Amino acid sequence: MARRSAPLLRRLVAAASPPAPQPLPGHGGGLARRTVTYMPRPGDGTPRAVTLIPGDGIGPLVTGAVRQVMEAMHAPVYFETYEVRGDMPTVPPAVIESIRRNKVCIKGGLATPVGGGVSSLNMQLRKELDLYASLVHCSNLPGLPTRHEGVDIVVIRENTEGEYSGLEHEVVPGVVESLKVITKFCSERIAKYAFEYAYLNNRKKVTAVHKANIMKLADGLFLESCREVASKYPGIQYNEMIVDNCSMQLVSKPEQFDVMVTPNLYGNLVANTAAGIVGGTGIMPGGNVGQDYAVFEQGASAGNVGNEKIVEQKKANPVALLLSSAMMLRHLQFPSFADRLETAVERVVAEGTYRTKDLGGTSTTQEVTNAVIANLD
Repeated sequence: MARRSAPLLRRLVAAASPPAPQPLPGHGGGLARRTVTYMPRPGDGTPRAVTLIPGDGIGPLVTGAVRQVMEAMHAPVYFETYEVRGDMPTVPPAVIESIRRNKVCIKGGLATPVGGGVSSLNMQLRKELDLYASLVHCSNLPGLPTRHEGVDIVVIRENTEGEYSGLEHEVVPGVVESLKVITKFCSERIAKYAFEYAYLNNRKKVTAVHKANIMKLADGLFLESCREVASKYPGIQYNEMIVDNCSMQLVSKPEQFDVMVTPNLYGNLVANTAAGIVGGTGIMPGGNVGQDYAVFEQGASAGNVGNEKIVEQKKANPVALLLSSAMMLRHLQFPSFADRLETAVERVVAEGTYRTKDLGGTSTTQEVTNAVIANLD
């Protein structure tokens, strides 16, 4: 089995290793590449094109809310819209070209078929554009009661390898081999992203989540990379936690966490758990960021396409994608517009008059959207 898998591993490692970056002239051989980190900074005010993918299920409802709010606040963005469905065999080339041209995309959820060997279009996007960092911000919203208060967690998840490498095959009938691939390159760059994010956003602690007590080589390599990067940021506290203990700690004392950095699968579980702690997937913003491109969408994947009843009643919660669009505005260097949008959303949630069913209300998507627009400064 090991001999059969080796060619697959060699092809993956070769594909994942980028060409060596060239030194900057006159900078003592310093590298030209730098990890892209989401952070607020002033923009030049020029309107930016954004690729828009409405997606499946509730996607058109919540992306429609984003369009309305952007128009109402006269945000300096305009959209190029492409219809993509989760059951398509691949992401259409025109969509990839649009994101490469615009550098930024906002999307609704894409349904991922379960089993059957059908590839996830979400994973295709991330791999095609090398969106190596998933960023999910899980925090309490004012006025929304939850079991825990004072939660403000950023989950930073490696987005391109691990169990999501997609290297599976049936060895003999009834026996499937699935490869978990961890590389030094990807582990180091996600660790650098996490520490750089913490440093630039005044965060105090980074927690590496792992299972190195069992997966000693794979998760051991991930931890080794995190430790090496941590040594270069002495002002940021660093600790490590086994993923099963982390799950227990999340639901019992989540306020202990600040920034969490994880391999691919663990991050998916941790982000969805953290979302449930502070009010559900309907309020969690997120983004997938790489060196050159960024795709913003609902942060927690569970329920990102809703169900038929929500779609029919048009009662999808637009808060998560509205907050994701605020992250997008900051990424595009329009922080004042992002602040306005976030403030309006927080006012609507805190007031409590207009809330969708998942937040204890009966409002429609349009009613929440209208309320957000009414609260824009």
